[in-house]
Amino acid sequence: MFDIKWIREHPEEFDNGMARRNLEPKSAFLIALDKERREVEARAQELQANRNKLSKDIGIAKAKGEDADEIIAQVSRSKKAQATTEEEARIKMEELTAALSIIPNLPSEVVPDGADESDNREERKWGEIPSFDFVAKEHFELGEALGLMDFDLAAKMSGARFVLLSGTLARMERALASFMLDLHTEEHDLMEINPPALVRDIALYGTGQLPKFGEDLFKTEQGLWMIPTAEVPLTNTVADNILDCNDLPRRMTAMTWCFRSEAGSSGKDTRGMIRQHQFSKVEMVTISKPEKSDEELERMTSCAEEVLKRLELPFRVVTLCTGDLGFSARRTYDLEVWLPGQGRYREISSCSNCGDFQARRMKARYRSEGEKETRFVHTLNGSGLAVGRTLVAVLENYQQEDGSIIVPMALRPYMGGLEVIIADG
Repeated sequence: MFDIKWIREHPEEFDNGMARRNLEPKSAFLIALDKERREVEARAQELQANRNKLSKDIGIAKAKGEDADEIIAQVSRSKKAQATTEEEARIKMEELTAALSIIPNLPSEVVPDGADESDNREERKWGEIPSFDFVAKEHFELGEALGLMDFDLAAKMSGARFVLLSGTLARMERALASFMLDLHTEEHDLMEINPPALVRDIALYGTGQLPKFGEDLFKTEQGLWMIPTAEVPLTNTVADNILDCNDLPRRMTAMTWCFRSEAGSSGKDTRGMIRQHQFSKVEMVTISKPEKSDEELERMTSCAEEVLKRLELPFRVVTLCTGDLGFSARRTYDLEVWLPGQGRYREISSCSNCGDFQARRMKARYRSEGEKETRFVHTLNGSGLAVGRTLVAVLENYQQEDGSIIVPMALRPYMGGLEVIIADG
């Protein structure tokens, strides 16, 4: 969400940011809408001032023994006119807020310009891409052959884009989540949270999913929304708060189920676990002072990278270009893990600095020591990691010719010492 005052004072900078996102300029429209709002509010204030004057005139007239009926009638008419004008001002304010709420964040100056993911900038690579003496299989071929991954049974119960894991694959998914949480809480100094998986409209509005992306979400008949990521409840822990500067940065992590309708994903990743309606993810969220948020982004990204390094999974880090940047983000790193079955890198984590974009929507601020004024915090979020996609990466990178799966060393303590997953394991 943007401060309309800032847009009035920096229209060219705002429109340049929109252009970098390949969007039409918006400042003229927003400034005109805001002008209408302010003019109506000014009329309401004039009417109020006039009423105050007339009320005093009534007292003066009565004190003099004069007839005040006409003045009283004027007050009544003024009151009705003011109410009408205030309602008009409220509607204008709602129109302005609605217009501002669907405008994405402006990209950071360090973000490369581009149209789509093909213009993303590779920053670094880690690990050796495995070489097999056989044709590498995709994760769903491996999981189904093991008898531990069932898409048909899940579809019978729930429809497409669901999976039922059993035996050692179910245990491995649980092991991955536990491993990630332990790493983040014990070594990366993140506080573990167990948040609600159902939230109100206001929570999704605060992080930017609503109103623009409602079709990507699942909503209950009771009016609550199923979270698409733990970013939503974790970030909203500071909504409507004024934090002490000494409490920042606030670093959190959570493992939750996530639910996405995958609207617009028809035909994409229709087989396997890459794009599911329900999946588990370990999320990281940081609430930071503005001047420290880019530093925190680097820290958060390194935390996600460390998960992949401990699992010895080859990956690369890319900076998203302006055309691939998420709605709330001003700067994003994607971590892409190598999948031998597909012969390419696939996203497994996005780490984003949202600046004060979400904070303005949530009214999340902080106060520096000895100061009266408050400032908006900066919010950051990142996957640390998507658990299902990490399972996919483990299956494909640790597969053997007979279809068995070597258990990564980092996971063996969570798997009861198991070294290899075999059929019906």
